[in-house]
Amino acid sequence: MENGIILGNSILDVVFVAWAIAQLYKVISSIVIERKFSVKRLWETGGMPSSHSSTVSALATSVGIVYGAASPLFAVSLVFAIIVMHDAAGIRRAAGKQASVLNRLGKTLSKVFDERFDEDHLKELLGHSPVEVLVGAIVGVAVAFLLRFHFV
Repeated sequence: MENGIILGNSILDVVFVAWAIAQLYKVISSIVIERKFSVKRLWETGGMPSSHSSTVSALATSVGIVYGAASPLFAVSLVFAIIVMHDAAGIRRAAGKQASVLNRLGKTLSKVFDERFDEDHLKELLGHSPVEVLVGAIVGVAVAFLLRFHFV
């Protein structure tokens, strides 16, 4: 484990690679689809694939590879991954939908009452669809298995 680049921890290296692949895909896809370069996409939440899912699934898979599926560390990592992915597709996605409704309500109220109700635009892209979470998890597991040589 002492051969890692990030804090001497090879598992952190693999987790970072999984996160970076998911986030870079978002930047590249915005170039291809929207025809604009947005470096902000590296740090924004939401979108395809879920970097939260890729990160925690890479973590759980890496811990499983290094310590075994029967280890307590793997159990903790797996439960953590499931909670994070459930949250990304559930609570955070619902919060994003609520933000969208509130933003539209603010615009409507601003027009009706000729007063500013929409000054603070709420961030809407917070969570993920189940497909975005699944693809993120696949990315994380694949990266961990592809980089398993790094754990030696």
